[in-house]
Amino acid sequence: MGSYVLRRVLQMIPVFFGTTFLIFVMVYTLPGDPVVALFGDKAADPSVVANIKHTYYLDQPLWKQYLHYMGNLFQGDFGTSFTGRPVADIMADAFPVTIRLALLAFAFEIVVGLAFGVVSGLKRGSIADTLVLVLTLVVISIPVFVLAYIAQTVFATNLGWTTPTVQDSYDLTQLVLPAVVLASLSLAFVARLTRTSIGENLRADYIRTATAKGLPRRTIITRHLLRNSLIPVITFLGTDLGALMGGAIVTEGIFNVQGIGNVLYRAINQKEGPTVVGIVTVLVIIYLVASLLVDLLYAVLDPRIRYA
Repeated sequence: MGSYVLRRVLQMIPVFFGTTFLIFVMVYTLPGDPVVALFGDKAADPSVVANIKHTYYLDQPLWKQYLHYMGNLFQGDFGTSFTGRPVADIMADAFPVTIRLALLAFAFEIVVGLAFGVVSGLKRGSIADTLVLVLTLVVISIPVFVLAYIAQTVFATNLGWTTPTVQDSYDLTQLVLPAVVLASLSLAFVARLTRTSIGENLRADYIRTATAKGLPRRTIITRHLLRNSLIPVITFLGTDLGALMGGAIVTEGIFNVQGIGNVLYRAINQKEGPTVVGIVTVLVIIYLVASLLVDLLYAVLDPRIRYA
Protein backbone atom coordinates (compact mmCIF):
# COMPACT_ATOMS: atom_id res chain seq x y z
CA MET A 1 0.00 0.00 0.00
CA GLY A 2 2.81 2.38 0.87
CA SER A 3 4.50 2.00 -2.52
CA TYR A 4 1.17 2.56 -4.28
CA VAL A 5 0.52 5.78 -2.34
CA LEU A 6 4.02 6.98 -3.22
CA ARG A 7 3.43 6.26 -6.93
CA ARG A 8 0.11 8.07 -6.88
CA VAL A 9 1.63 11.10 -5.16
CA LEU A 10 4.42 11.18 -7.76
CA GLN A 11 1.81 11.00 -10.53
CA MET A 12 0.00 13.95 -9.01
CA ILE A 13 3.06 16.21 -9.31
CA PRO A 14 3.09 16.60 -13.14
CA VAL A 15 -0.70 16.87 -13.14
CA PHE A 16 -0.52 19.69 -10.61
CA PHE A 17 2.15 21.61 -12.49
CA GLY A 18 0.48 21.07 -15.86
CA THR A 19 -2.94 22.16 -14.63
CA THR A 20 -1.72 25.24 -12.79
CA PHE A 21 0.39 26.29 -15.80
CA LEU A 22 -2.64 26.07 -18.10
CA ILE A 23 -4.66 28.13 -15.63
CA PHE A 24 -1.84 30.65 -15.43
CA VAL A 25 -1.69 30.95 -19.22
CA MET A 26 -5.46 31.36 -19.58
CA VAL A 27 -5.73 33.98 -16.84
CA TYR A 28 -2.79 36.14 -17.85
CA THR A 29 -2.90 35.93 -21.66
CA LEU A 30 -6.38 35.16 -23.03
CA PRO A 31 -8.45 37.99 -21.44
CA GLY A 32 -5.97 40.70 -22.51
CA ASP A 33 -3.83 42.97 -20.37
CA PRO A 34 -5.14 42.72 -16.79
CA VAL A 35 -3.39 45.93 -15.69
CA VAL A 36 -4.95 48.04 -18.44
CA ALA A 37 -8.33 46.51 -17.55
CA LEU A 38 -8.01 47.94 -14.04
CA PHE A 39 -8.44 51.46 -15.41
CA GLY A 40 -11.63 50.62 -17.30
CA ASP A 41 -12.55 53.32 -19.81
CA LYS A 42 -10.04 55.78 -18.36
CA ALA A 43 -6.78 56.41 -20.16
CA ALA A 44 -3.96 54.67 -18.32
CA ASP A 45 -0.69 56.50 -17.66
CA PRO A 46 2.04 54.35 -19.26
CA SER A 47 4.39 54.95 -16.34
CA VAL A 48 1.75 53.83 -13.83
CA VAL A 49 0.99 50.73 -15.91
CA ALA A 50 4.69 49.91 -16.14
CA ASN A 51 5.10 50.33 -12.37
CA ILE A 52 2.16 48.02 -11.61
CA LYS A 53 3.44 45.39 -14.04
CA HIS A 54 6.87 45.53 -12.43
CA THR A 55 5.36 45.23 -8.95
CA TYR A 56 3.37 42.12 -9.91
CA TYR A 57 6.16 40.64 -12.05
CA LEU A 58 3.99 40.98 -15.17
CA ASP A 59 6.74 42.62 -17.19
CA GLN A 60 8.59 39.29 -17.36
CA PRO A 61 8.06 36.44 -19.86
CA LEU A 62 5.18 34.14 -18.96
CA TRP A 63 7.39 31.22 -17.97
CA LYS A 64 9.33 33.43 -15.58
CA GLN A 65 6.06 34.70 -14.10
CA TYR A 66 4.95 31.11 -13.54
CA LEU A 67 8.22 30.05 -11.91
CA HIS A 68 8.09 33.13 -9.70
CA TYR A 69 4.53 32.32 -8.68
CA MET A 70 5.30 28.68 -7.93
CA GLY A 71 8.39 29.64 -5.94
CA ASN A 72 6.25 31.90 -3.75
CA LEU A 73 3.49 29.31 -3.59
CA PHE A 74 5.76 26.69 -2.02
CA GLN A 75 6.55 29.26 0.66
CA GLY A 76 2.84 29.68 1.40
CA ASP A 77 2.53 32.96 -0.53
CA PHE A 78 -0.42 33.00 -2.96
CA GLY A 79 0.44 36.46 -4.14
CA THR A 80 -1.23 39.84 -3.70
CA SER A 81 -4.42 41.01 -5.37
CA PHE A 82 -4.46 44.22 -7.42
CA THR A 83 -6.19 45.88 -4.47
CA GLY A 84 -3.09 45.24 -2.35
CA ARG A 85 -4.64 42.58 -0.14
CA PRO A 86 -2.89 39.19 0.15
CA VAL A 87 -4.76 36.47 -1.74
CA ALA A 88 -4.26 34.10 1.20
CA ASP A 89 -6.24 36.48 3.44
CA ILE A 90 -9.04 36.71 0.87
CA MET A 91 -9.26 32.93 0.69
CA ALA A 92 -9.05 32.58 4.49
CA ASP A 93 -12.21 34.69 4.80
CA ALA A 94 -14.17 33.01 2.00
CA PHE A 95 -13.14 29.35 2.02
CA PRO A 96 -14.62 28.45 5.44
CA VAL A 97 -18.04 29.58 4.20
CA THR A 98 -17.81 27.54 1.01
CA ILE A 99 -16.49 24.51 2.90
CA ARG A 100 -19.54 24.62 5.20
CA LEU A 101 -21.85 24.98 2.22
CA ALA A 102 -20.13 22.18 0.26
CA LEU A 103 -20.10 19.80 3.24
CA LEU A 104 -23.81 20.40 3.89
CA ALA A 105 -24.54 19.77 0.22
CA PHE A 106 -22.27 16.70 0.25
CA ALA A 107 -24.01 15.23 3.30
CA PHE A 108 -27.44 15.80 1.75
CA GLU A 109 -26.23 14.27 -1.52
CA ILE A 110 -24.90 11.15 0.22
CA VAL A 111 -27.84 10.51 2.57
CA VAL A 112 -30.73 11.26 0.22
CA GLY A 113 -29.03 10.18 -3.01
CA LEU A 114 -27.91 6.81 -1.65
CA ALA A 115 -31.28 6.20 0.03
CA PHE A 116 -33.16 6.87 -3.20
CA GLY A 117 -30.72 4.76 -5.20
CA VAL A 118 -30.85 1.78 -2.82
CA VAL A 119 -34.66 1.77 -2.65
CA SER A 120 -34.94 2.14 -6.42
CA GLY A 121 -32.33 -0.55 -7.09
CA LEU A 122 -33.85 -3.10 -4.73
CA LYS A 123 -37.42 -2.48 -5.96
CA ARG A 124 -36.97 -2.18 -9.70
CA GLY A 125 -40.23 -1.70 -11.57
CA SER A 126 -42.12 -0.63 -8.46
CA ILE A 127 -43.89 2.69 -7.89
CA ALA A 128 -40.97 3.84 -5.72
CA ASP A 129 -38.52 3.08 -8.53
CA THR A 130 -40.63 5.00 -11.04
CA LEU A 131 -40.93 8.00 -8.72
CA VAL A 132 -37.15 8.10 -8.17
CA LEU A 133 -36.49 7.92 -11.92
CA VAL A 134 -39.00 10.67 -12.71
CA LEU A 135 -37.83 12.91 -9.86
CA THR A 136 -34.15 12.60 -10.72
CA LEU A 137 -34.88 13.18 -14.41
CA VAL A 138 -36.74 16.39 -13.55
CA VAL A 139 -33.88 17.60 -11.35
CA ILE A 140 -31.29 16.84 -14.05
CA SER A 141 -33.39 18.70 -16.63
CA ILE A 142 -33.71 21.93 -14.64
CA PRO A 143 -30.70 24.32 -14.65
CA VAL A 144 -29.32 25.09 -11.21
CA PHE A 145 -30.10 28.81 -11.39
CA VAL A 146 -33.75 28.06 -12.26
CA LEU A 147 -34.01 25.55 -9.42
CA ALA A 148 -32.52 28.14 -7.06
CA TYR A 149 -35.16 30.73 -7.96
CA ILE A 150 -37.92 28.12 -7.60
CA ALA A 151 -36.60 27.19 -4.15
CA GLN A 152 -36.46 30.86 -3.14
CA THR A 153 -40.03 31.45 -4.29
CA VAL A 154 -41.52 28.33 -2.69
CA PHE A 155 -39.63 28.00 0.59
CA ALA A 156 -38.77 31.64 1.31
CA THR A 157 -41.41 33.84 -0.32
CA ASN A 158 -44.49 31.59 -0.17
CA LEU A 159 -43.88 29.38 2.88
CA GLY A 160 -41.65 31.79 4.79
CA TRP A 161 -39.43 29.01 6.15
CA THR A 162 -36.26 30.98 5.48
CA THR A 163 -35.02 34.23 3.99
CA PRO A 164 -34.67 34.52 0.19
CA THR A 165 -30.98 35.36 0.55
CA VAL A 166 -28.44 34.48 3.21
CA GLN A 167 -28.02 37.25 5.78
CA ASP A 168 -25.25 35.57 7.77
CA SER A 169 -22.96 33.30 5.77
CA TYR A 170 -21.62 31.71 8.97
CA ASP A 171 -25.10 30.58 10.12
CA LEU A 172 -25.49 26.92 9.13
CA THR A 173 -29.29 27.08 9.25
CA GLN A 174 -29.31 29.76 6.56
CA LEU A 175 -27.05 27.65 4.35
CA VAL A 176 -29.45 24.67 4.26
CA LEU A 177 -31.51 25.87 1.28
CA PRO A 178 -28.48 26.86 -0.83
CA ALA A 179 -26.87 23.51 0.06
CA VAL A 180 -29.93 21.57 -1.09
CA VAL A 181 -29.96 23.47 -4.39
CA LEU A 182 -26.21 22.98 -4.83
CA ALA A 183 -26.50 19.24 -4.16
CA SER A 184 -29.60 18.64 -6.31
CA LEU A 185 -27.88 17.74 -9.58
CA SER A 186 -25.24 15.54 -7.94
CA LEU A 187 -27.91 13.89 -5.80
CA ALA A 188 -29.80 12.85 -8.94
CA PHE A 189 -26.66 11.33 -10.45
CA VAL A 190 -25.81 9.49 -7.21
CA ALA A 191 -29.33 8.02 -7.01
CA ARG A 192 -29.27 6.82 -10.62
CA LEU A 193 -25.71 5.51 -10.38
CA THR A 194 -26.52 3.60 -7.18
CA ARG A 195 -29.68 2.16 -8.73
CA THR A 196 -27.78 0.92 -11.80
CA SER A 197 -24.93 -0.53 -9.78
CA ILE A 198 -27.25 -2.38 -7.39
CA GLY A 199 -29.28 -3.73 -10.30
CA GLU A 200 -26.15 -5.17 -11.92
CA ASN A 201 -24.81 -6.73 -8.73
CA LEU A 202 -28.14 -8.29 -7.82
CA ARG A 203 -27.67 -10.59 -10.80
CA ALA A 204 -24.06 -11.44 -9.90
CA ASP A 205 -22.96 -14.96 -9.01
CA TYR A 206 -21.80 -14.07 -5.50
CA ILE A 207 -25.29 -12.80 -4.62
CA ARG A 208 -26.86 -16.03 -5.85
CA THR A 209 -24.28 -18.01 -3.86
CA ALA A 210 -24.96 -16.04 -0.69
CA THR A 211 -28.69 -16.53 -1.15
CA ALA A 212 -28.23 -20.28 -1.76
CA LYS A 213 -26.24 -20.51 1.48
CA GLY A 214 -29.29 -19.23 3.33
CA LEU A 215 -27.75 -15.98 4.56
CA PRO A 216 -30.25 -13.44 5.88
CA ARG A 217 -31.34 -10.87 3.28
CA ARG A 218 -30.13 -8.00 5.48
CA THR A 219 -26.64 -9.54 5.60
CA ILE A 220 -26.58 -10.11 1.86
CA ILE A 221 -27.53 -6.49 1.17
CA THR A 222 -25.34 -4.75 3.73
CA ARG A 223 -22.21 -6.91 3.71
CA HIS A 224 -22.09 -8.06 0.11
CA LEU A 225 -24.34 -6.09 -2.24
CA LEU A 226 -23.80 -2.54 -0.98
CA ARG A 227 -20.03 -2.79 -0.57
CA ASN A 228 -19.52 -3.79 -4.19
CA SER A 229 -22.23 -1.51 -5.54
CA LEU A 230 -20.75 1.57 -3.88
CA ILE A 231 -17.43 1.45 -5.73
CA PRO A 232 -18.57 3.50 -8.78
CA VAL A 233 -20.59 5.77 -6.48
CA ILE A 234 -17.52 6.48 -4.34
CA THR A 235 -15.61 7.40 -7.50
CA PHE A 236 -18.25 9.99 -8.36
CA LEU A 237 -18.54 11.32 -4.81
CA GLY A 238 -14.78 11.73 -4.46
CA THR A 239 -14.47 14.06 -7.44
CA ASP A 240 -17.80 15.73 -6.74
CA LEU A 241 -16.65 17.35 -3.49
CA GLY A 242 -14.29 19.56 -5.46
CA ALA A 243 -17.00 20.12 -8.07
CA LEU A 244 -19.39 21.31 -5.36
CA MET A 245 -16.88 23.93 -4.22
CA GLY A 246 -16.20 25.10 -7.75
CA GLY A 247 -19.84 24.90 -8.78
CA ALA A 248 -20.90 27.07 -5.86
CA ILE A 249 -20.32 30.19 -7.99
CA VAL A 250 -23.90 30.26 -9.29
CA THR A 251 -25.53 29.16 -6.03
CA GLU A 252 -23.55 31.58 -3.87
CA GLY A 253 -24.33 34.43 -6.25
CA ILE A 254 -28.10 33.81 -6.20
CA PHE A 255 -28.32 33.28 -2.43
CA ASN A 256 -25.75 35.99 -1.58
CA VAL A 257 -23.44 33.56 0.20
CA GLN A 258 -20.12 35.27 0.83
CA GLY A 259 -17.98 32.28 -0.05
CA ILE A 260 -15.19 31.45 -2.46
CA GLY A 261 -17.58 31.17 -5.41
CA ASN A 262 -18.67 34.78 -4.97
CA VAL A 263 -15.08 35.92 -4.61
CA LEU A 264 -14.03 33.98 -7.72
CA TYR A 265 -16.92 35.42 -9.76
CA ARG A 266 -16.00 38.99 -8.82
CA ALA A 267 -12.31 38.31 -9.46
CA ILE A 268 -13.04 36.99 -12.96
CA ASN A 269 -15.22 40.01 -13.77
CA GLN A 270 -12.57 42.42 -12.50
CA LYS A 271 -9.74 40.43 -14.16
CA GLU A 272 -8.05 39.95 -10.79
CA GLY A 273 -5.49 37.45 -12.05
CA PRO A 274 -3.68 36.73 -8.75
CA THR A 275 -6.95 36.02 -6.94
CA VAL A 276 -8.29 33.75 -9.70
CA VAL A 277 -5.06 31.77 -9.97
CA GLY A 278 -4.78 31.38 -6.18
CA ILE A 279 -8.34 30.12 -5.73
CA VAL A 280 -8.22 27.72 -8.68
CA THR A 281 -4.85 26.37 -7.49
CA VAL A 282 -6.42 25.40 -4.16
CA LEU A 283 -9.34 23.77 -5.98
CA VAL A 284 -6.88 21.74 -8.08
CA ILE A 285 -5.19 20.49 -4.90
CA ILE A 286 -8.59 19.52 -3.46
CA TYR A 287 -9.42 17.55 -6.62
CA LEU A 288 -6.09 15.70 -6.56
CA VAL A 289 -6.30 14.79 -2.87
CA ALA A 290 -9.92 13.64 -3.27
CA SER A 291 -8.90 11.45 -6.21
CA LEU A 292 -6.14 9.84 -4.13
CA LEU A 293 -8.49 9.15 -1.22
CA VAL A 294 -11.02 7.54 -3.58
CA ASP A 295 -8.38 5.16 -4.92
CA LEU A 296 -7.44 4.15 -1.39
CA LEU A 297 -11.08 3.56 -0.45
CA TYR A 298 -11.43 0.96 -3.20
CA ALA A 299 -9.43 -1.56 -1.17
CA VAL A 300 -11.64 -0.94 1.87
CA LEU A 301 -14.87 -1.51 -0.05
CA ASP A 302 -13.74 -4.44 -2.17
CA PRO A 303 -11.40 -7.00 -0.53
CA ARG A 304 -10.49 -8.33 -4.00
CA ILE A 305 -8.62 -5.11 -4.68
CA ARG A 306 -5.07 -5.09 -3.37
CA TYR A 307 -2.34 -2.61 -4.11
CA ALA A 308 1.17 -3.92 -4.54
